Amino acid sequence: MAAKKKPAVKKPAAKPAAKPAKPAKAAGRKPNAAFMRPVQPDAALAAVVGSSPMPRTELTKKLWAYIKKKGLQDPKEKRMINADDALKAVFGGKKQVSMFEMTKLVGKHVK
Repeated sequence: MAAKKKPAVKKPAAKPAAKPAKPAKAAGRKPNAAFMRPVQPDAALAAVVGSSPMPRTELTKKLWAYIKKKGLQDPKEKRMINADDALKAVFGGKKQVSMFEMTKLVGKHVK
């Protein structure tokens, strides 16, 4: 006859030792100072985003707001921007540019 096995008794799992709390960082991630430095748009770009000096990040936001408001993003190829008369001056006369090329072209219109 086979001997009956006793049911295994489970021991309570040992709790891991509490880790000491990490000190909070004094400040979060700092933005790059070059992006936050105000730039002055020239006359062609000022017609689209305004003439006051603003950081590059704000300039990009205003440019995209203009593109969305006017419906200039190509509906089939979302990466392409169709230029209206104001943007043609910024884009060097091109009718259509990619969003990556747009940042390069806009860089030529700021000081």
